[in-house]
Order: sequence, then structure tokens, then C-alpha cells
Amino acid sequence: MAFPPLHRRRFLKTSAALSSSLILSGPARAMSLMTSANDRINLGFIGIGMMGRSHLNAFLGQDDVQVVAVCDIEGTRRDNAHKQVESRYAERTKSGLYQGCTAYVDFRELLQREDIDAVVIATPDHMHVIPCMMAATAGKDIYCEKPLTHSIHEGRMLVDCVRKHETVFQTGSQQRSEFGGKFRVAAELVRNGRLGEIKTVRVGVGAPPISCDLPAEDIPDNVNWDLWLGPAAFRPYSEILCPKGMHKHFPAFRKYQEFAGGGLADMGAHHFDIAQWALGMDESGPVKITPPAGGSTSGLKFTYANGVEMFHGGPSGCTFEGTEGTLYVDRGQIKSDPGTILETPLGDADQRVYFSDNHKRNWIECIRTRKRPICDVEVGHRSASICHLANISYRLGETLAWNPTTERFDSTEANTLLFREPRDGWTYDMG
Repeated sequence: MAFPPLHRRRFLKTSAALSSSLILSGPARAMSLMTSANDRINLGFIGIGMMGRSHLNAFLGQDDVQVVAVCDIEGTRRDNAHKQVESRYAERTKSGLYQGCTAYVDFRELLQREDIDAVVIATPDHMHVIPCMMAATAGKDIYCEKPLTHSIHEGRMLVDCVRKHETVFQTGSQQRSEFGGKFRVAAELVRNGRLGEIKTVRVGVGAPPISCDLPAEDIPDNVNWDLWLGPAAFRPYSEILCPKGMHKHFPAFRKYQEFAGGGLADMGAHHFDIAQWALGMDESGPVKITPPAGGSTSGLKFTYANGVEMFHGGPSGCTFEGTEGTLYVDRGQIKSDPGTILETPLGDADQRVYFSDNHKRNWIECIRTRKRPICDVEVGHRSASICHLANISYRLGETLAWNPTTERFDSTEANTLLFREPRDGWTYDMG
């Protein structure tokens, strides 16, 4: 069952060409599940922390894929994932339909596997782009956690790499697909003018990141700290950044600018993503960023070319304010004022956005059809860019003009913050 990547790609593409109309036609999506053993998509997992385990559990329940490799820099998590996969496929192994799962410390070794068709990447934020670019270059399709990038420039490099290699890329911004379709409904109501002309959007997410000043700790024997750091500048190990074993909390690396974009980028990659979707800005962005006075970490304003103002701050989720009403949406709630905005269904002639009700299945279906998923790499890059723009403006305390086409500021100092030089031994140059 070991197929070189090009051969497997040809097989999947041929299958898609023969049945694409069936896969895309509502109930006939079940056709994508009726797969023979040699038509299963072979998956590798890179990063088996909290989100990685969640993704692993979900894909282990899908019959048309199979997990053949797992990778983590921490031994307990790696061994646990390996045992879980082997247990899940025990009967398939006995029958000869499955050749087993291999556990890796170094993701680069996993990516050398010719029989792996696609990878799920759930590493810390600063370690998203290089594994993604290496995976795309190796011919693998990709599902990567959000926020997609750690800088705007590396995001553009990732988009270019994915396009060059025709990679099917899904960003893990699952609000577009899940939570009962609340966010999709909100986007469609805004786009169809149910609120009148949109004047203001308020996005309630966390604060910008802070500098990491954690004390040094001894590196555990089963942790490859150098690989955890990857392209980030060297600093001593801390369990707060890289917890030991099977932890049941999200690690706090997210609050430190050396590795992530703070709470602003963590949930911002979700909620700013929805705001951009609703505003029709999936491949663009604001033209001006204005920080609040007095060093506050909330209240920053984005201004779009059409005059819409979007603020960092407010209740969790997104609040859209228009000339004829308001709409609030979060994972647990959607409401409008007046209530008739929500109560009146959209008509056949109204504009619809991309439909997906299962983020992971959307990616798998797109691997077979070679279509772009609902949160393609460009979308993920632009949503992450909003967070980076905010963090740069907060950091400098300056109003900045931004060109969303060239992805440059009008400020030399601000432009120096568009890219993070990788540590020696790491590169974004994939040849």
C-alpha cells in the first residue's frame, strides 16, 4: 500500500474527476466514505498536544483516512498517540490492510515518507509556517492550526509556496464550518445588507502579547527543546511553555511575543476571521490602524477603504453595527436588533457564502476534488495578518497606514516588524 506521492495524487485526482459531481451533491457525499483500502488518505500528525489530540480523535473516526505517523517533541504525548492509533487499527492490522503507525521526534523525518498524502499540523504558533512549507514542498496536503502565522511576511511566503505546489490547505478556523452555522448566517446577513450599511464592527478578544521573562528550568529527558524552539531565538526551557506529559490545559506560550500573538491572536484568529468574512475582505484588509491613547491594550481601530471601522474590544465574538440594525454572534449565541433581521430568512436571490458544516470533512473532500477548502491558506494568512497589524500598532503606539495589496506600511520602523529572522539552522528558503 505504499504509493509514491505523485502516484497517489494521480489516483485521488482521477477518482475525483470520475465522481466530483457526486461528492459535491448533498447526500451523495457519502460516496467519499465508500472507499477501498488502497483509496484511504494516509495522514501524518505533527504536534500531539491539546489541539493535536482533538484532531487525532476526530480523524481516527473517519473510515476513508488512516493515520500512519505521529510526531511530537515530548515523549509521553508521542507514545500515547502512537498507542492510540495502533489500538484503533488493531483489527485492520491483523487483516493485513494496515501496516502500522510510526512515531517520530523530528517532523522532518515524517515528511520524508512517500506514502503520506497529507499532514495535520498542531505545533506552537511560531512553528507553523516552516513545517507547512516543508510539507507543501514534499507534496503533502495540509490542515494547520490557527493563528496560521507568526508574522505577515512569512504568511505571504507560505501562500506562495502552497500555490506553487498546488497544495490543498485548510486553516483550523473552524467557526466558518461549525457551531451550528451561526457565523455563516451572520456573514450572509451582513453581506446581503440586512443591517443596512455597516459602520462599525467590534471584536472581543484578548490582549496583545508580552515579552517572555520566564525563569530557566532543566530540560526533561524526554523533551527535544531545540526542536520545540525551531526558528525562534534560543531561550531556556520552561514547563509553562512546553508542559510535560498529557496535560489538560492550553500551554501559555500563546501570551509571549517570541512564540505567539497573545490572546489577541489566539481568539482573534477566529473572530477577526469572521469579521473579515462578513465584510468580504478574505483577500484584503484595512488601510489604517489606530492604537488607543495612553498605552491601553484595548480599543485599537482598523479603518477599511470603504469607511468601515473595526475595533478591538467589546463582548466576546463579533458585533456588527449598521444603519438599520445590529447583529451579535459568538459560539453560543446569535442575536439581532431588531429581531426581524434574524427572523426573516434569506431568499433564493440573496448572496451565499461557502457552505461547510464539518471543517475536517471539508478538507478531506477537497483533497479528493482538488478544490480550495472553506478556510484556504490565503484566508488564514489574512486573518492572522489582522492580529499582527494590531500587535505592531500596539507595540509602536503609532497610527499606521497599511497597503493590503503590497502588504507594506508607510513606516520604515513598522516594516521591520513584518518578518522575524529565523534562528541559525532554520530557513524559509525551500529551494
